[in-house]
Amino acid sequence: MTRTRKTFAWIGGIFVLLVVVLVVIISTFDWNRLKPTINSKVSEALHRPFAINGNLAVHWLREEDEGGWRAWVPWPHVIAEDLTLGNPDWLKAPEMASLKQVQLRLSPLALLSQTVAIPRIDLTEPKANLERLADGRANWTFTFDAADPDAEPSNWKVDIGAIGFDKGQVKLNDQTLKTRLDVLIDSLGKPIPFSAIVGEKEAKKAQDKGTVPQDYAFALKVNGEYHGQKLHGTGKIGGLLALRDPSQPFPLQAQVSIADTKVALAGTLTDPLDLGALDLRLKLSGSSLSNLYPLTGVTLPDSPPYSTDGHLSAKLREANGATFTYEDFNGKIGKSDIHGSMSFVASKPRPKLTGKLVSNQLLMVDLAPLIGADSTAEQKARGSQSKQPTDKVLPVEEFRTERWRDMDADVEFTGKRIVQSAELPFTDLYTHVVLKDGVLNLEPLRFGVAGGKLDAQINLNGRDTPMQGRAKLTARNFKLKQLFPTFEPMKTSFGELNGDASIAGTGNSVAQLLGTSNGNLKMIINDGAISRSLMEIAGLNVGNYVVGKIFGDQEVKINCAAADFGIKNGLASTRLFVFDTQNAIIYIDGSANLATERLDLKITPESKGFRVFSLRSPLYVRGTFAHPDAGVEAVPLLLRGAGMVALGVIAGPAAGLLALIAPSGDVPNQCAPLLQQMQQGKVPKTVK
Repeated sequence: MTRTRKTFAWIGGIFVLLVVVLVVIISTFDWNRLKPTINSKVSEALHRPFAINGNLAVHWLREEDEGGWRAWVPWPHVIAEDLTLGNPDWLKAPEMASLKQVQLRLSPLALLSQTVAIPRIDLTEPKANLERLADGRANWTFTFDAADPDAEPSNWKVDIGAIGFDKGQVKLNDQTLKTRLDVLIDSLGKPIPFSAIVGEKEAKKAQDKGTVPQDYAFALKVNGEYHGQKLHGTGKIGGLLALRDPSQPFPLQAQVSIADTKVALAGTLTDPLDLGALDLRLKLSGSSLSNLYPLTGVTLPDSPPYSTDGHLSAKLREANGATFTYEDFNGKIGKSDIHGSMSFVASKPRPKLTGKLVSNQLLMVDLAPLIGADSTAEQKARGSQSKQPTDKVLPVEEFRTERWRDMDADVEFTGKRIVQSAELPFTDLYTHVVLKDGVLNLEPLRFGVAGGKLDAQINLNGRDTPMQGRAKLTARNFKLKQLFPTFEPMKTSFGELNGDASIAGTGNSVAQLLGTSNGNLKMIINDGAISRSLMEIAGLNVGNYVVGKIFGDQEVKINCAAADFGIKNGLASTRLFVFDTQNAIIYIDGSANLATERLDLKITPESKGFRVFSLRSPLYVRGTFAHPDAGVEAVPLLLRGAGMVALGVIAGPAAGLLALIAPSGDVPNQCAPLLQQMQQGKVPKTVK
């Protein structure tokens, strides 16, 4: 052997010996000697006490999943027992979190590329006490020493693949959210397949996406308060949280009750470290949609009891903010069905709700809570205390305008069939609801009614205190025979109702808005009929009395009815209010005070002959909207034409009402000659 070969042999032998010595030292080293240093360094970095109180060991094992020469490189498997992490000094409780044991393995080859690669961390009996004070300080927020601004950024990175855990406990006390939760996690014993919870269909959908959701491994139990409301629930979760691998979705299932709201969900969480996505089947139910506001921050109207069942997905890393989509849901609100899709984007400066909703059959009674017009019992059932006085008709329930600036909305709603009663179905409801920075617009709000159309534009400015409101309504071609389908004399009628209204008011309820309103109301009806039985159908007891006094029990043909009201500061006064019937012309004068809900009307009939009609004294209607009173004025018999004393005054309103007369095919409109005569200042003649 040459000298050179001997030199290399010695160098090689020394290197092997050093490696062997190093392996022996590492394998036999008591890693507990490093605990004081580790505890000190970690505590110093976190600015709170950290300690490995139990055994610290490192085992070197070959990685089974590695191939080729890499399979011969041993990996360190670290096991630490009895770990504790303390709270910051501003909290009384000394301990924030503890672990009975933590296990992890580290890739030594990844260190060469300045990467700390940890495929998996297993936590045994984790416990955590999470607290946030009213001033915003939270113990899960750590304060680190400021880095040297001149220092080069570190090239090292940490890559954690998954976190496994077993039974544990998490307590949350968040004073800013008024939330206290106690979550217990325990083993199911035997894992439950994902398909057994969500169903074979949903499981197959996940597989078709190239993912394999884990089995459910642990049971959850949660109790406490959420946003100040009692909460309790149960659920199931997986045992391995894959932080970056989208092919291993984390399974979730839960049934939770928060006050009167019930939530049931089942699905997966994907890529939680990067705030990837939620994919859940979500069922919601409760006494009122408005009760979701303190839970979600989503502004929804008061409603009857509801239930929905749909698919919730989330994309939490979108540029415009986290996006939650509730897709293809079906449900009921009261006795009305509801279907559609909604999206909620946590955007700035305000989150935004968008969507399209459809109801195949919507009951009008289910819309009453929108304006506080439902009964006291119904309001109590949805968790609201009724403020409606027993002697008031107009709803006094105030709109929750303080919530309107918390979010924006752009929602379209279509109601294919709207039912007021079995006899009078509405059709084709459509509205476009736009809420932006506290201003609510319904443009348009459109109904199909009795073969005609009701179009409205409504604007409510919730930024003002009190609220400013405006409404413009147009009613066209309401067919009388469809308005009153059970009233026999109307079945052959070609008559129609047309009307316009424009009002503006101030206040936070329907009663306040109308009580301060200013505007106009115009309406004409041609070719109809009237009787006491019609008043009964319409639910007008006072009308029943008035019609009975004038016409007795007979059914009388209406040639034309025309009304023009001017509204000022809540007082609706008649400019023109006249009925032209086959037996008489009836003039109505007076006012309806929308602020005090009082009536003061004088009804003056003028006979077209004495064959049937004989009453010549005027009638009165007084009292309140809730309890009107009618009777005969104690005055001498009227002279013929006395009701037309103010013909000069009503000439203008008569001209304005002529614009409402719409063509009805070849059938002449009988309001035209009546209003033309009044426009000219003439006493109306009998209309043939």
